[in-house]
Amino acid sequence: MIVVVADASPLRYLVSIGEADVLSKLYGRVLIPATVAAELTQARTPGPVRQWIARCPAWLSIVETATTVPITADLDPGERDAILLAVERKADLVLMDDREGVDEARRQGLAVIGTLGVLDRAAEKGFVDLAEAVARLRETNFRASRALLDLLLAQDHERRSGGGAENV
Repeated sequence: MIVVVADASPLRYLVSIGEADVLSKLYGRVLIPATVAAELTQARTPGPVRQWIARCPAWLSIVETATTVPITADLDPGERDAILLAVERKADLVLMDDREGVDEARRQGLAVIGTLGVLDRAAEKGFVDLAEAVARLRETNFRASRALLDLLLAQDHERRSGGGAENV
């Protein structure tokens, strides 16, 4: 079974755009450290996200981490603990958006994708309409350049149209 650990940001945005369930479709189960769950309950977190974590779906497991490894990056507690949990559980994948966190996770030898990567994989498997998901994501405070989003959508369009290659 694949082990996936998530930081708060991908969960927050996937919940905000109504696509959190793609995580269970893609990965079965997702682990988060208790600090990430706590971040998702803070007053500044959008109400729908707080409600979602309060009724934690069965595929999401909140776990404590006991591992300590040297982390030199200046990370928030959720990012730090997500990386520690991923190291402890020998995770196959970490879901994280923050650049410093992503860099540190990779220094620890972890594979990382962010919210856009999750949506792209979900679109590839037919679980989500990427254009609609990106349109909803653009309505949030998610930060990604217009050029990156346009490139992602163009690649999705190419993939769906067969890209001129023979469909197998």
